[in-house]
Amino acid sequence: MNKRGQALVEFIIILPIFLILVLGVIDIGNILYHRTILEGAITDVISLYDAGYSLAEIKTEIDLEDVEVSTVDNGDYREFHLTQEIDIITPGLNLIFDNPYVIDIHRSAYE
Repeated sequence: MNKRGQALVEFIIILPIFLILVLGVIDIGNILYHRTILEGAITDVISLYDAGYSLAEIKTEIDLEDVEVSTVDNGDYREFHLTQEIDIITPGLNLIFDNPYVIDIHRSAYE
C-alpha cells in the first residue's frame, strides 16, 4: 500500500473543510472589527453633531467613507444611525448571514 497516495487523498478531503473554516473565521473577525470601529465612531458623531457640524462634515471629519450616517428627530431626543455593508467571502456562510451583511449601530442623545 502506498502511504504517500493515502496522505494525498486525506489532504484533498480535509482541505476544503479547512479553507471554509479559515475563511469563516476571517469573515466573522472582519464583521466584529467593523462593528467595533462603528461603536467607537458613533460617540464622535454625536459629539461633533452637538458642536454644530453637519452630517456631511462629520462624515469627512471622522473618515467614514463607506458608512451611511443618518439621524432621526424623535421629539425630546435624537437618534443617530451608522450603517455599513460588509461582503461575505466564505461560501455557505451567506446561509447564516445575509450577503452583504449590514451592520447598524444606533444611539439616542437628548437634545
